Order: sequence, then structure tokens, then C-alpha cells
Amino acid sequence: MFKYIVKRILMLIPVLLGVSIIVFLIMRVFSPDPAPIVLGQHATIEDANAWRAANGLDKPLYIQFVDFLKGALTGDLGTSYYTKTPVTQEIFSRFPATIELALAAIILASVFGIFIGIISAVKKNSIIDHAGMLLALVGVSMPIFWLGILLIILFAGVWHILPSGGRIDPLLQPVVSSGFYIYDTIVSGDTEALADALRHLILPAAALGMYSMAIITRMTRSSMLETMSQDYIRTARAKGISENRVVTHHALRNAMIPVTTVIGLQLGSLLGGAVLTETVFSWPGIGNYTVECILKSDFPVVQGVVLLIAFIFVLINLVVDIVYALIDPRIKFSKKEG
Repeated sequence: MFKYIVKRILMLIPVLLGVSIIVFLIMRVFSPDPAPIVLGQHATIEDANAWRAANGLDKPLYIQFVDFLKGALTGDLGTSYYTKTPVTQEIFSRFPATIELALAAIILASVFGIFIGIISAVKKNSIIDHAGMLLALVGVSMPIFWLGILLIILFAGVWHILPSGGRIDPLLQPVVSSGFYIYDTIVSGDTEALADALRHLILPAAALGMYSMAIITRMTRSSMLETMSQDYIRTARAKGISENRVVTHHALRNAMIPVTTVIGLQLGSLLGGAVLTETVFSWPGIGNYTVECILKSDFPVVQGVVLLIAFIFVLINLVVDIVYALIDPRIKFSKKEG
């Protein structure tokens, strides 16, 4: 397995290089010139040229790209055109909010997805099964931004149960130590702030996790149906083992192997796909910030965010593969001997 892990880590290099090239070219070719945006409409041509020279935008594209790679290899992703703050500092000040949202979404998606998938498989072709598959179909088909707006209208506008956006009430803002509000409020023992942070988290997490829940539901149902048709399940039933024990101890454990892979891949997708959710719910995470930077042509920030998300996504895939082998010892990463 060690050789496999080293091989996968080395594969990060061409993947991240390709991502860097693509996002670099897209930003330079399709984005407007940032100079007049940064300097304002009253800036002269001389001011714009001086600003471009100061930020290295007067150099040929290949030199700009090489400079970016040199900085990235040393952990320097550049400086924001607007805040004059290092990109790494801008990213990591907002990334905890995105991680918190993605983790909440994947937890909701996994719990409800696995539960509905198991019930649908056990009650195959029943009204419960049809209802579960209909819910999964709706989850796959419904756009995140539309679902988010619908949730805001119902829970915040009509029923006034949950807040429509933001991360926490400004008056209950915790003393930030880690950037993860749930963790910070638990450690500090501020139950009022914890409750408010959870209330703000419910709607965006539900909207973001709906698609993943649908995928996990369908995968769990399919895997459970395949597992429950195996000979060892029939043998367990013939021995008089209760149906609940057959499902939970014999079928579910083996059915969870492909589901684990899906959950890991969905977590990576949620980290990179939180843009729409954060925009709809005014969630102060990296997705919402990236949208603002794209509109303002803040090249260094966009390049840094995309590179970081690509790295995390590939790393999660590697971790999932390792967990896959730990769950099922039959899985090997080396060639069979002989």
C-alpha cells in the first residue's frame, strides 16, 4: 500500500499543474482587465499601465505563469489586488466557514441518505421504496440555488423558523480562535451562541447536501439489494437470525464499502461546489468570496482558491481509497504474486 500511496501523491503534480494552467488561462483570456476596476473610472492610461507593471501584468503570459508557479511551490499564492493582503491569509480566514458548511452538509446527507437507502432496500417495491426513490430523484434534479431560495421563502419568510442567511447573529459573535463557530462556541461553553450558529447552519447545509443525499440514497439502496441477494444472507436467515440483525450486521457492513467511496467523493465535491449555496445564504465562506473575486478579476485569489480546492479533492480521493482497503481487506493495491 505504501507504494500505491506514494504513486498517488506523485500524481498530484500533473493534476495540480493542469488545473493551474486552465484557471490561469481562463482568468487571463475571459476576465476583464483588473486595472480600471481597481483604480476606478477616473484613472488615466498612465495610471493603469503603472499598476499593471507593479503587479506583473505587463509581462508575457508564460512568464506570469512561471512566476505564479514559483510562488505556489513556496506557499506564496500572491497578493489580492484589492485588500493588499496575501492570498493564503485571505483564503484561510474564510475557509473554516466553508469546511464547517461542507461537513454539516455531508453529515446530513450521509445520515438521511443511508437511512432512506436501507429502508428502501428492505421494503423493496413498497410505497416507502417509491417515496424514497422519488425523493432521491428530486434531490438529483433540483438546482441548489432554487432549493436554497425555496427554503428561505418557506422557513424564513413564511414560517419564521430559521434565519435566511449569515453565519451567526452579530451580537452573539464568538471570540474566534479556530474560525469554526460550532467548535468555538462549544469550547467556550456559550450555549446561546452555539444554538444560534446551528440555526444559521441548518438551511444552507440542507440545500448543499440535498444532491449528495440523493446520490448516497440511491447507492445505498443498490448496494443493499445486491448484498441481500448473496448466499451468506440466505444462510443467515436459514439459521434463524433475526431480520434486523441480518440487515445491520451482515448486509449493511458489506454494502457500506461502495457507499463509503461515494461519501468521500461527495465531500470533495461539496467543498468545491459550495459557491451557489454560500451566495444564496450570504455565507461568508470561500465560495462566496471567490464569486466576488471573479467579478472583480482578482486573479491571484481565484487561482489560489481553485488550486487549493483541487488539492483537497485529490487528497480526499486518496484517503477514501485507503479507507476502502481498511474496510475490506480483500482489496489489494499491489499485483498478485505468482
